[in-house]
Amino acid sequence: QKLSGGIGSKLCGTSRGGHAFPRANLANTNIGTNPQMSPMLLLLDLLPALDGDAKTMTFLQEVVDILMAYIVESFDRETKVIDFHYPNELLQMNNWELQGEPASLDDILISCRATLKYAIKTAHPRYFNQLSTGLDMVGLAADWLTSTANTNMFTYEVAPVFVLLEYVTLKKMREIVGWPEGRGDGIFSPGGAISNMYAMLLARFKMFPEVKEKGMSSVPRLVAFTSEHSHFSIKKGAAALGIGTESVICIKVDQSGKMIPADLERRILEAKQKGFFLFFGSRTGGNTGEGALEPLFAITEVCKKYSVWMPVDVSETLFLLMSRRHKWKLDGVDRANSVTWNPHKMMSVPLQCSALLVREEGLMQNCNQMHACYLFQQDKHYDLSYDTGDKALQCGRHVDIFKLWLMWRAKGTIGFEAQIDKCLELSEYLYNKIKDREGYEMVFDGKPQHTNVCFWYLPPGIRYMQDKEERKKHLSKVAPVIKARMMEYGTTMVSYQPQGDKVNFFRMVISNPAATFEDIDFLIEEIERLGQDL
Repeated sequence: QKLSGGIGSKLCGTSRGGHAFPRANLANTNIGTNPQMSPMLLLLDLLPALDGDAKTMTFLQEVVDILMAYIVESFDRETKVIDFHYPNELLQMNNWELQGEPASLDDILISCRATLKYAIKTAHPRYFNQLSTGLDMVGLAADWLTSTANTNMFTYEVAPVFVLLEYVTLKKMREIVGWPEGRGDGIFSPGGAISNMYAMLLARFKMFPEVKEKGMSSVPRLVAFTSEHSHFSIKKGAAALGIGTESVICIKVDQSGKMIPADLERRILEAKQKGFFLFFGSRTGGNTGEGALEPLFAITEVCKKYSVWMPVDVSETLFLLMSRRHKWKLDGVDRANSVTWNPHKMMSVPLQCSALLVREEGLMQNCNQMHACYLFQQDKHYDLSYDTGDKALQCGRHVDIFKLWLMWRAKGTIGFEAQIDKCLELSEYLYNKIKDREGYEMVFDGKPQHTNVCFWYLPPGIRYMQDKEERKKHLSKVAPVIKARMMEYGTTMVSYQPQGDKVNFFRMVISNPAATFEDIDFLIEEIERLGQDL
């Protein structure tokens, strides 16, 4: 802040009074030591109770102190990523049951501390378990503000600023995709799986609008096409919409995990000969397992040839368009009918934050609107196009936009670009470290195109086994055991999975902005330490 007395002068310390926040251990922090906080205080003593303002401020400051201690711990490499206990143990260690009588505010603070004590520190620099990692301070502040505002995204009258920010941000996202002047439509949804289901819903309505009123009995047998390595949400969407999982035809992939366009065309022709109606051809700009980036241009040509709706699920990879160094990897994404983008993954926006972008304006409204007269009155005194709730499947819709918008303001596009480039640099560093290292085998051919690095670790005990089947049997157990030991020691977390005929392998995804080259080195050494006796 340039203004005198602004935030710049206030941030000389990280707590009240300009003093540095003490590094607090959540397990040992005293509860209810504030002299203004009586152990007998209850929720009813806080606002809106009369004279409840001072008590409310004291209580909330205690909560903030707990949160600040947790945040500081989360970035400390000397702390555990997880304090793991088995479910039955954790149930017995604390009283989690709900009671008939209200608990005191001191008990509430104890519950807050206990919850965070056993929570996974997803901001920890050595947490690599999922794509949703890290903790952005501006995003966190935005989440706090959103909860304080506590409103719904269905109409402009109850969420004026948030609705406008969603409008502005969705337009910017469509511009990044490459649609002229950012034209089109879109909505923020509760995750990529719902965004993909929206895409399937719109594809069906576009071709058979009568299905909205008459149901599936009014349309022919529909089939959808997707990569055999695509996200499970495609089949879930087909099940939820009454299309059926057997109507999802999986297309073969090559050795690197990319959909084979020739096999897509072959399966389309087979479906047409059987009399099925082709309505949906899902492409993944970076699949969930290996992060393979599919040949979007070639797949688009096949879909256009047979008039198949073309959604692209780039929930994990669309951020690449923000990097001048890597945007070429998604050439052809602008030709899609719809695009799924999850900022809560590689952009580190706090969960949840997912958007569906749609090329055709008005399609979502026509598909989903039900004209609920108690919400969407047609004689309001402002532009009704900003009442976006009727184009959503939900009625109550959480404000997810503010986190992304505020982070974008704080970082700028160049800030996201730097973050993206760093994550890809770290993934390349990991790949180069292990591709020729004794005891490691890469699962897929070639250098990863995304931040997914998939590999097997072969302990000395099975490294030289001659019997391939016996070796494979033992290898399938290595990653689960090492992962369990990681969690019990609390040193790091990385995911594993099988895929097709490939037994369990480590699926390392690097999206944590706090991670460094040293953390990658630590991970390699820790895997070897924990697996050397297997």
